[in-house]
Amino acid sequence: MKSEHRHELKTNELAEWLGNFPEWLKENSRSIIAIAAVIIVVVGFLGWRRYDRNVVQVRESNEFTNLLNSASSEKMQVAARQTQGTDSSHYLIPLATNLRSFADNTSKKNMAALALIKEADTLRSELHYRLGAISNQDLTEQINRIKASYNLALTKASSNPQLMAAAKFGLGLCAEELGDFDQARQIYQEIMSNADFEGTVSVVQAKRRLEHMSDYIKKIVFKPGPKKEPPVATQPEMQIIPSDANSPVDVNFIMQMADVNSQVPDINLSSMSPDDVSKDSDVNVPVE
Repeated sequence: MKSEHRHELKTNELAEWLGNFPEWLKENSRSIIAIAAVIIVVVGFLGWRRYDRNVVQVRESNEFTNLLNSASSEKMQVAARQTQGTDSSHYLIPLATNLRSFADNTSKKNMAALALIKEADTLRSELHYRLGAISNQDLTEQINRIKASYNLALTKASSNPQLMAAAKFGLGLCAEELGDFDQARQIYQEIMSNADFEGTVSVVQAKRRLEHMSDYIKKIVFKPGPKKEPPVATQPEMQIIPSDANSPVDVNFIMQMADVNSQVPDINLSSMSPDDVSKDSDVNVPVE
């Protein structure tokens, strides 16, 4: 009896709640809409993060890898053409522009910092691979553009010591190229003394630049060329004219050509009388 009574009460309560549901829904419609909107936003955010992680990041990483490979390959080709006397350094400018565009559009700070460093390195390579003369104005303008990229990379890579050290080392190279070796030395010393940079490649590079900086500062003096020896008089060359089979043979000329240094007894080709010829002689000398 009690169980039946309880079941009857629950049924009545459910029927009463269903009867009042339309009125309750009308009274709480705003709250229901707000809660539904929050649920939709949360579900959409979680879905976007999953899509960003699985699709966008992979696509972005592939794009960045292709940019880095293209820059490295193009540098090698430009260097090879330079050895052949062809200036194709301008091919590096679009690559640097693409790297900068990628850095501006990506949301990953470390990836953006690396793209900025590679952009600056590519612009520095463009300067070094030029075959023509570079004016001071052109050099200063491009170096300032390179420095701006390195400084922006420092800002974006504030949590990555390796990228920060690479950007600071690039600034030291820029100072050297502008002839400010005191500033370059100061930058390299800061890299070496920063405990956060310990173990990075840039520390080794900075130390090497400091060790050899004196070689870059001192003037290069070329040794005088060897003195030219006075010309030595030479004997005129003898022109040998092809012999004519019908012309008589010059015996003296043949003997001289056979051994010009040896002493050859004179050959008397003058006419001899029959009485001068020895009877035992086997030589028949023609008589004119």
